[in-house]
Amino acid sequence: MNYSQFQQELLREIPKVDDLIQDLSMEVPHRIKVIACRDVLEDIRSYILSSPNPDAKSVNYETIRDQIEQRLRSILRPSLRPVVNATGVVIHTNLGRSLLPKEVLQVMADVASRYSNLEYNLDRGKRGIRYSHVEGILCELTGAEAALVVNNNAAAVLITLETLARGREVIVSRGELVEIGGSFRVPDVMEKSGAILREVGTTNRTHLRDYESAIGEQTALFLKVHQSNFRIVGFTKDVSISELSGLSARYNIPIFNDLGSGNFIDFSRYGMEYEPTVQEVISAGADLVSFSGDKLLGGPQAGIIIGKKVFIDRIKKNPLNRAVRIDKLTLVALEGILRLYRDPEQAVKTIPTLNMLTLSRDELRSRARRLQRRLRSLKLSGISIGIADTISRVGGGALPLQQLASIAVTLTSQSKSLSAAHIERELRKNEPPVITRIEDDRVFMDLRTIQEEDHAIIARALASTHARLTCV
Repeated sequence: MNYSQFQQELLREIPKVDDLIQDLSMEVPHRIKVIACRDVLEDIRSYILSSPNPDAKSVNYETIRDQIEQRLRSILRPSLRPVVNATGVVIHTNLGRSLLPKEVLQVMADVASRYSNLEYNLDRGKRGIRYSHVEGILCELTGAEAALVVNNNAAAVLITLETLARGREVIVSRGELVEIGGSFRVPDVMEKSGAILREVGTTNRTHLRDYESAIGEQTALFLKVHQSNFRIVGFTKDVSISELSGLSARYNIPIFNDLGSGNFIDFSRYGMEYEPTVQEVISAGADLVSFSGDKLLGGPQAGIIIGKKVFIDRIKKNPLNRAVRIDKLTLVALEGILRLYRDPEQAVKTIPTLNMLTLSRDELRSRARRLQRRLRSLKLSGISIGIADTISRVGGGALPLQQLASIAVTLTSQSKSLSAAHIERELRKNEPPVITRIEDDRVFMDLRTIQEEDHAIIARALASTHARLTCV
């Protein structure tokens, strides 16, 4: 039998879709079974026709049925699902950024499963305003006159500029024309808003006189953009909000400060680098401030705008507000987070992002030893389980120079056929996936971002990984 004949023989042996569907044990809709069968059979046909030496076992009935059931499980599994973050990056953009406290999640579940007073004033028995659920507490916590929340900080910047500076000039330092995640740049956002960019100063040095000399009849705003995701060091000079506020008052030009990652807690109290708080920026004289809800604040994705009521009221009336408004689940999550900030010490203990950022090395080492003992009890041959000092990162484009001393449990292969890359890949294929990092051919699992309930998941994932890799 020649090669072509062998291919045709294998193709004829591929089972029929109807026969396979009748033999599948999983209780799923018929349409989904058909999709899974056709996908798997098409892959087998492609393999047979493209392979120089196709395996006869590829058309084995039981093997194909198992592949179809595996494909069904993959189809039925949600695309967006939980993972274990063992990378040490606390506000990990790719892994969902900030975690929400369990008590906030419970309130979210209650509101999501019932009707709510989203836009209904219970006192007056009339239609209400959705922003009222968080505006009062935002003003209470920050000292601002008014507040508005949209779906993210880029939207907050866009709608603020579009409202207050469309067709007019916005003065901004060249050293603050930043690029944020996803290749979005401040000049591009300004262009979309219709505002006209007026750059002043140089990349590393901008003086108050640069702002003053750029003022003209078309000047609408001073824009300050906090360098939250990078730092310029060395021969530098920038203009603070308090310095600019005098110029603002003299020429009646408002100051808008895009903080990026806004925070209510002074992190320097916990041995971290200083980051200006939202309260300090308002107190210094900013007329408007915008920041993210899901970074250093530790809440859901949101863009928060606070400041003078005269400006916030104008932004609220902008038709664009309808396009960027937040939904009820974001509102209830944000309100829950903000309520925790009424007791800052309790907020640090309760809000996961703040808690992870402020964990001590002693606590991390204690957690690492517990995880190490658990993994060693599995008695996995060929894998050494150790503990190592490491560095965590804040992530989310916040505090870029901050290095957080941390502790990791390490996995080191003692077999030439078993690499750190193999272990990392198999842990990532677990359900739920365990996301780690590799350093010096060792798998690092940083305890700063590992939750207590993750220990059991990691143990099961490693045991399963070891079984798969050692039986190959």
